[in-house]
Amino acid sequence: MKHLLTGIVLSLFAALSACNTFEGIGEDIEAAGEKIDREAEDKKNY
Repeated sequence: MKHLLTGIVLSLFAALSACNTFEGIGEDIEAAGEKIDREAEDKKNY
């Protein structure tokens, strides 16, 4: 469990270090959310 948490934290820091500004972080999060929305719409079966 400790290794999993460490991996998640390190991955988060790596992802955030790729963003130079808070605006960049916001854009990355928004893009991820939009991708999740599109995937959810594609998977709807009703």
